[in-house]
Amino acid sequence: INLRQNFYTKEIIINSLQHANILKINDEELVLIGRLFGYPGLDIENKCWLILGKYNLDMLVLTCGVNGSYVFAPNLKSFQETPAVEVADTVGAGDSFTGAFTSAILAGMPITDAHKLAVEVSAYVCTQNGAMPKLPKELLDRIK
Repeated sequence: INLRQNFYTKEIIINSLQHANILKINDEELVLIGRLFGYPGLDIENKCWLILGKYNLDMLVLTCGVNGSYVFAPNLKSFQETPAVEVADTVGAGDSFTGAFTSAILAGMPITDAHKLAVEVSAYVCTQNGAMPKLPKELLDRIK
């Protein structure tokens, strides 16, 4: 999901979730969804479990910037801390996380391994200038 300015409605979000099998959301978007859907008092994990079950999702991926990231799936919760790196530019970090995670899942990698790889790729991108730096061979070989 990418909630931008006022270019979304509750109805559009509900319709999208009803057609999705995986939701990738960040912590700020989760707060907005919680308010919009009427469950602002729940903690982030409970909100994620609620959305996962209510919309029968296969996975819900939550990124929380420097506070780590989660992947929720039926009977599974994966948490990865955000590595401490010297940040040059955060542009592209979320997209690189999503791309690496998706590629790894589609290649048959277990969820927890795909999650770890996505965090490493995103952290590397943050150390580089620009949204699309060339990834080192070590990371590229693990994505394929």
